[in-house]
Amino acid sequence: MIRIAVDLMGGDHGPKVIVPGVAKALERHPEIRFTLFGLEAECLAVLKNFPALLEASTFVSCEIAVSMDDKPSQALRHGRYRSSMWRSIEAVKTGDADVCVSAGNTGALMAMSRFCLRTMANIDRPAIAAIWPTLRGESIVLDVGATIGADAQQLIDFTMMGAAMARALFEIEKPTVGLLNIGVEEVKGMEEIKEAGRLIREAAMPSFDYYGFVEGGDLGKGTVDVVVTEGFVGNVALKTAEGTARQIGGYLRAAMSRTLMARIGYFFAKGAFDLLREKMDPGKVNGGVFLGLNGIVIKSHGGADIDGFAAAVDVGYDMVRNGLKSKIEHDLNLYHTRRSALAVPAVDSSSS
Repeated sequence: MIRIAVDLMGGDHGPKVIVPGVAKALERHPEIRFTLFGLEAECLAVLKNFPALLEASTFVSCEIAVSMDDKPSQALRHGRYRSSMWRSIEAVKTGDADVCVSAGNTGALMAMSRFCLRTMANIDRPAIAAIWPTLRGESIVLDVGATIGADAQQLIDFTMMGAAMARALFEIEKPTVGLLNIGVEEVKGMEEIKEAGRLIREAAMPSFDYYGFVEGGDLGKGTVDVVVTEGFVGNVALKTAEGTARQIGGYLRAAMSRTLMARIGYFFAKGAFDLLREKMDPGKVNGGVFLGLNGIVIKSHGGADIDGFAAAVDVGYDMVRNGLKSKIEHDLNLYHTRRSALAVPAVDSSSS
């Protein structure tokens, strides 16, 4: 049985989308047990329409809902202990839930998660990992906004965490990992990136294959299973990809409605266009994972629809079922053990 805590008050639509999304996830994974947090009147009005979900859930009434416009500092100060967001995270800390899922304010969710759960041993800064649609299927990109600017050790930490997530989510025994850079040559890029690449290559981790540097064009190609960067670049790349998807969708809609022949062509190719729309919809590939904390937190896209939120719950389910936290801890410990061994000078036997 996997226990999932859900903040029902997050996102652009609140309980009217989140509750049906949770119900859909329950249909796929009937062994899940949910603890649902939210404002009683709003949530129960929707929950009463989903008796199977009520049967598999415990509802906890909360006094406050964190607004999508709240600054992280405001969310932490103003009655955080009474909010649905805090209490869903706290359920993970107390062991009452295995994972928390929220579509709420990203900054507030990260601030509360970090304050409540704290970072793991050997982790300086957390990261947000996004699932990225590619020509090969899906990849993981991190960090997409938690840590602005990162030194070499933080990039190495992100690499370990991203590789562990790929093993947990995609069930790949040995994923490929690349560092995002302005070129693939070893001499290019910032010193932090070059240093991280050198240290990762020297460690020769058995749990993933280090590919080397990748460029922006490799994100969509799916050149590697995991792309590692710092939060500023990662967030810009994410928002650019989402904006480009909407732009292309707008071009296609305009082109298909321009002439009678175009509309007829669209009618015959509708299935292909529907598939393309689904591939390009950021809400369908949903569920950012907060990595590096003493507990698992999943961030759903705020504008996700019912299917999108159900997909975020699915990600949380997979992270728990496949032991994400233990995989991260194992890789971090192994890396530091290998680095310590490399730092010890070799003994010269000829001198004895």
